[in-house]
Amino acid sequence: MTRGSTARSVLIEEPGRHRLVTGPPAEPGPGEVRVAVRAAGICASDREVYEGTRAPGYVRYPIVPGHEWAGTIEAVGEGVDPSLIGRGTVAEGFRACGMCERCRTGQTSLCTAGYEETGFTRPGAFADTVVVPARLLHPLPDGVDLSAAALLEPAAVVAAAVLAAPPRPGERVAVVGAGTLGLLAVQFLAASSPGELLAIDPRKRPLEQAAAFGATATVTPDAANALHGRYDLVIETAGAPTTARDATLLARRGGRVVLTGMPEAGAAGIDPVHLSVSQLTVSSVFGATPAAWSYAVRAFGGGLLRPAELITHQLPLESFGEAIELVGSGDPEVGKVLLTP
Repeated sequence: MTRGSTARSVLIEEPGRHRLVTGPPAEPGPGEVRVAVRAAGICASDREVYEGTRAPGYVRYPIVPGHEWAGTIEAVGEGVDPSLIGRGTVAEGFRACGMCERCRTGQTSLCTAGYEETGFTRPGAFADTVVVPARLLHPLPDGVDLSAAALLEPAAVVAAAVLAAPPRPGERVAVVGAGTLGLLAVQFLAASSPGELLAIDPRKRPLEQAAAFGATATVTPDAANALHGRYDLVIETAGAPTTARDATLLARRGGRVVLTGMPEAGAAGIDPVHLSVSQLTVSSVFGATPAAWSYAVRAFGGGLLRPAELITHQLPLESFGEAIELVGSGDPEVGKVLLTP
């Protein structure tokens, strides 16, 4: 939270170089709010920003990162209801124009006015405070765990995947990858009464968590090769070099596949012959629409999601460098890492 008249933030000046800066907290302008950050999650895309490997056009230096966060509204700008002050909240990251054809159909993550997102091109939440447009807020029920609520951004991405290819009771469903997105996906999908819910990951600990969240079976990627053509719905969450291709192979003929992971250039391609002959429906997700955010917030408020169990580390802003190293360490004991101002 703010310290008197000053606030701190982590500034990445250029790839590989960051510092903790202090200054007066930003004042919310018309239609904006200032939020005291309770917790902000670090994900692989934040590491890409730090290392300079994020795709051109999707980051602007210098930048205060932090796109997964929750906090308490502490100030409002002109035209914003002052009764919001004191409310716990999360907020959508995409700064969509709201006016283009895609925005007017509700597909704000496909805004044609250009890419703008909190924590990548606009100041984010690795800070004591963050200023965002009030129209992007999703206020939270009273008394919820705000540290756990910092995971509602990845939960919204998973919600977008579930909305893209809704699971049906009794179906065979597979989740490829048991990181943060994958374990949240297992929680969402377990609530749909699947006939079978498989989680696939090479690591023991995430598979154990997936079983605790409702997966009826867990296997390594090598073992999953024997299950090709079995699943009605496959949700891919890992973004590893082969997981998009593997997800399509797991789907039955006429099945549905949703890709949520973000692979690097050079990833294995999907076989177009297999895609056509099997008549698969393949969807992809980048970010989340307002409908997906609302779905995730409702699921969290109703106790359907248990994101707190994914958090393994909480570090202060001063430990940003250590937190980034943890996220990229490959240690299977490292789950979600939070910065807590």
